[in-house]
Amino acid sequence: MREIVLDTETTGVEANNGDRIVEIGCVELVNHCPSGRTFHVYINPERSMPIEAYNVHGLSEEFLSDKPLFAAIAQEFAEFIAGAKLVIHNAAFDVGFINMEFKRLGLPPIEQGFVVDTLSMARRKHPGASNSLDALCSRYGIDNGRRTKHGALLDSEILAEVYIELIGGKQASLGLGVDAAAGRPGIAMAAVEKPQRQRQLAPRLSEEALKAHETFILSSLKAPLWKGYLGITDDAAQ
Repeated sequence: MREIVLDTETTGVEANNGDRIVEIGCVELVNHCPSGRTFHVYINPERSMPIEAYNVHGLSEEFLSDKPLFAAIAQEFAEFIAGAKLVIHNAAFDVGFINMEFKRLGLPPIEQGFVVDTLSMARRKHPGASNSLDALCSRYGIDNGRRTKHGALLDSEILAEVYIELIGGKQASLGLGVDAAAGRPGIAMAAVEKPQRQRQLAPRLSEEALKAHETFILSSLKAPLWKGYLGITDDAAQ
C-alpha cells in the first residue's frame, strides 16, 4: 500500500482570493514504512509575500524569486502522488490550494476519496483536546525540536510519525519492516531459535532390524533409477 504524507506552505489562507503555494513537501510510505522517496520543491508564487505568512514559514520574496513556477513542477508533482492515498493534516486547506493550482493549468483535481485527513482522525481519537501537529507530537513523544518554523518537508516527516501513532502506533505495522538486504519495505522475519531436546531419544529400531532392512533393499530393488538414487552400485546389489 502506497501513501504520500504531504504538506504545503503558502502566501496566505485564501486559495480563491489570490494566495499561492510556495513550498511542497512529500514523504512516501509503503505499508506504513518510509520508503526513502521524497518530493520537495520551493515555488515562485508570482506575487508578494505578506508579513504574516513570512513569520510562519520564513520564505521571503527574495528567496523565492529564482524558484520555478508551479507550472514547471506540476507534472512531476502529479506523477509523484498519482495513485497514492494522500495523508494531510487539515487536508481541506492543502487540497484546496493544490486543486486551485491544478485548475489554472487544466489538470484534474485531487479527489476526496484519495485523501486521509489526520486532523479529523486526531479529533475523533482525542475529542476536546488540542490536535495541532505540535500538540500531537507532545502527546505521542515525537521529537519536533527542529520545527522552529513551518517547513513543508520537515512537517511531512513529522506528520508521518504522527500518522503511524494515530492508526495504532508501531503495532500497526507488526511484521512489516525494511528488508535491509534489498533496501525496500517488506516482511521483517524474526530469527527464532528452535527448542532443542535436553537428551537424544533412543533409536526405535534395533541393529538387527536395520541390517535386515538393508538386505531387503539390496536384494529387492532392481530398477536402475532407484539404485542410483540410493547410491547402490550393481556390485553391491549382487
